[in-house]
Amino acid sequence: MEKALAAARNGDYETALATWMPLARAGNPRAQNNIGACFAGGLGVACDADLAYRWLSLAAEAGDPVGQRNLASLLFKGEGITPDYQRAAALYRKAAEQDDVEAQDMLSWMLLEGDLIEPDFAEAHRWALAAAKNGSAASMTRLGMLYHNAIGVARDPIEAVYWWGLGARAGDADGQAMLGAAYHLGRGIARDPIEAFSWLLRAREGGSALATPFFDVVRDALDAEELTEAERRAALPLSETTDPSQPASGREEK
Repeated sequence: MEKALAAARNGDYETALATWMPLARAGNPRAQNNIGACFAGGLGVACDADLAYRWLSLAAEAGDPVGQRNLASLLFKGEGITPDYQRAAALYRKAAEQDDVEAQDMLSWMLLEGDLIEPDFAEAHRWALAAAKNGSAASMTRLGMLYHNAIGVARDPIEAVYWWGLGARAGDADGQAMLGAAYHLGRGIARDPIEAFSWLLRAREGGSALATPFFDVVRDALDAEELTEAERRAALPLSETTDPSQPASGREEK
């Protein structure tokens, strides 16, 4: 399996598939998932939603969390098959319960948005927290939004900034935008226009639309020296950034 995975990472899907196929036919669920993912993405083979569904179903039924998540994604996107959002959510949940971070993040998003399945804000918070603990930058930012907008939790600007800071430093552009906005408005953290613009610069570079309402306002309030300093900070590696925000006392997830 390791040899096949290394081949796939190098773009040699022919070798990977040749290794996975006998294992998949012998009932190895991760190999079944990998073959299904190749058919879903057209990796080394022509895209074939039916074959992707068949192989991913075998992996999911065997309890493989990656297979469950990939089958959920196939059902969610509905590319070549009929979408089934309820079943997708159920599969994401099964994978999330096995600590699959991508499934946890996606389930949290689906439960929060509530467009495709029944919303459940408490569960959205629970799975966002689980995903954030597992390193999901998007879920860190989502937690900030939940505390900012008082969705399923009490409004807490300090807690919102804490999570946006984690998401921002983990590379999430929306988290960077919201951290910049917080520095600009002085909500949950001391106002700092230079720091605000440095994060908004990162957010815009990362493609976050959330930076747009604040970008020009913050930039136009800075003089030339301040702009230069903001640009210098924005060019720093994220590992070298600092954030004075502190976690709320008694946070259980720590």
